[in-house]
Amino acid sequence: MYIHELENWTNFVWDNDKIIPNLVSVRHLQGRLLGRMESLGFEFTERATIESLILEVVDSSKIEGEFLNPELVRSSIARKMGIENADFVQTPRNIEGIVDVVLDATQNFNIALTQERLFGWHNSVFQTGYSGYTPIDVAKYRSGGMKVISGSFGKEKIHFVAPSADRVPYEMEKFLDWINTDTDLDLVLKAIIAHLWFVTIHPFDDGNGRIARAILDMFLARSDESKIRFYSLSNQIFKEHRKYNNIIEKTQQGTQNITQYIEWFLACFERALLASEQNLEIILDKALFWDKHKSTNINDRQRFVINYLYDNYDKEVGFLRTSTYAKLTKISNDTALRDLQDLVKKEMLRVEDSGKKTNYVIISPKGIKIPKITQNNK
Repeated sequence: MYIHELENWTNFVWDNDKIIPNLVSVRHLQGRLLGRMESLGFEFTERATIESLILEVVDSSKIEGEFLNPELVRSSIARKMGIENADFVQTPRNIEGIVDVVLDATQNFNIALTQERLFGWHNSVFQTGYSGYTPIDVAKYRSGGMKVISGSFGKEKIHFVAPSADRVPYEMEKFLDWINTDTDLDLVLKAIIAHLWFVTIHPFDDGNGRIARAILDMFLARSDESKIRFYSLSNQIFKEHRKYNNIIEKTQQGTQNITQYIEWFLACFERALLASEQNLEIILDKALFWDKHKSTNINDRQRFVINYLYDNYDKEVGFLRTSTYAKLTKISNDTALRDLQDLVKKEMLRVEDSGKKTNYVIISPKGIKIPKITQNNK
């Protein structure tokens, strides 16, 4: 039996003795990070917000198996936020659509969540009327059954069966009434519960996960009382996507006591905030770097590689060498060497001679070693 088959299934309960300490810790971290961001001035908070939004868009899509080009996402976000001196390039409709959804959720967080707004989000994500090669109902609730299935043909595993299509309008009306009228619940808890409630209804033919995370983002932004984005929960969820899927599946097959689900989500959110605190120095360094070189003329390959090193700092991508650069940009070693030498000449990179092979590192304004090298990737 699934949770939505229980009588009054949305009468969720939880153990406050287990939840409150974690919630207090998360709220403290939120306040500390937001305070630090606000102290840095408009330009840096704007850039940090863009970096966090890029992670949110890219990783929310990654969770669904769709991989977006971060540089195209960056261009779309910068253009829509009216950032001056941004490099604007033509971006595909699928990127424009999901960027529109995330920006609307996080920048217009105090606007009521309505059926029309959800339909608009759904239309933004599926502007062609197709999910892959399959036509779907767009900007309307699904008209058929819905199962969450994994595995290859003939070896499918059913993880969840959603409420029947005839129940969806009533269930969504009840959901939207709660989400727009309940003012007593802490907004972080409300975000977490809303996420579960929405994905359990699974009201659309496709895109339910991305829209559920947009709702999550919307209420987390409301809990921050700020348009400044300084963390990405989708980034952390992607890192833990198996556990994320497991806790949702377990909860959907359980009772109305959702204590374990809330505990997991609060812990995941805390890890996202701690990661953001650690990454803030990198975000600031990146902002300072590009501010210093805003008039430096470089090509798209060079810009891509520098952004790649900053954006993947925690992944410890290894040494930047001519062969690495060539592989990342899909060019010859000779062209890669010319690009790298040009960056050295323009004082964006410096050479580290380690013997047989030449390594390149970013000339970091804050003196951070980028790329990060440990014993594991030497």
